[in-house]
Amino acid sequence: MKNDRLIDLGLTGYEELFMSTEERLDAKKPKVEAIPLAALTPFRNHPFKVKEDEEMAQLMRSIADAGVLSPALARPLPDGGYELIAGERRWRACRLAGLDSAACIVNSCSDKQSAVLAMTENLQRQDLQIFEEAEGIRRLIEEWGVTQEEAALRLGKSQSSLANKLRLLRLTQEERKKISENGLTERHARALLRVDDVELRGKVLDAILAQHLNVQQTDQFIERILSEKEDKPKNKKRIIVKDIRIFMNTISHAVKTMQLSGIQAKTIRNETDDYIECIVRIPKTGPAAGRMTPPPEKQAAVPEAAQPPVPSMESNPEDKPVSRIAG
Repeated sequence: MKNDRLIDLGLTGYEELFMSTEERLDAKKPKVEAIPLAALTPFRNHPFKVKEDEEMAQLMRSIADAGVLSPALARPLPDGGYELIAGERRWRACRLAGLDSAACIVNSCSDKQSAVLAMTENLQRQDLQIFEEAEGIRRLIEEWGVTQEEAALRLGKSQSSLANKLRLLRLTQEERKKISENGLTERHARALLRVDDVELRGKVLDAILAQHLNVQQTDQFIERILSEKEDKPKNKKRIIVKDIRIFMNTISHAVKTMQLSGIQAKTIRNETDDYIECIVRIPKTGPAAGRMTPPPEKQAAVPEAAQPPVPSMESNPEDKPVSRIAG
């Protein structure tokens, strides 16, 4: 019986039948190709903005003199042409240098693979601002499902270092802008994170900028601010009572206390639709007044001559009152 079963040798073409295993493996490796600049398009999910600044001008001059030393990475598009995954700065510098093509490594990648490669390649640049790097790491983890451990391995950083960079995103957009525009370092930014209160942190940042504090001075300044804040006594909360019955009971209790002391005080209460009128009448004279002492300004001045004699502190054998005799 004839056996029609086909055996898959894993070959991509007839010519591989005449290749050695080493030659076949080498043929499958990505090759560096010179691709026309017009056939290349920037990566649509590029994580960072490419700036045509002085560094771009330096790269353009280097490429004009020595060519592209590090090939870009591109993937073929279904409709033809290529999409840059990594190397948009080199592509732009080639255009500025007047070149027609750029050296690229062509590799077929999925959207996720392309995004992760683009993020990783750009995050390893030395000219990234601290918040650009932190935002890129966040996107790599949140948008493309890369774990923090994997991101740390790809970027050659420890997980704690990665976590510290992500913490920088807790600063407000205004704070990030001031830090970037004034050339403060990542250590300045991390020191500011010790201040939780956003309003206070803004004032601290303004003071750091005004006094041109270095990292050590910034740490000391923030330590002093936090110590003063801890030492400051907390304001006692005011309790606002809106139940008027409590105040009426307070008045009644005060009047009852006076009555128990022998003062015949009375409370007259009138209630209308708009208010409650409470009059407390306390007698000033008579038996009902109790033992109230008139205030000092109401007391009549007693002439010194009419004052009663002062008893002597010496003993009197006859226990008789001793009087002063005017001489």
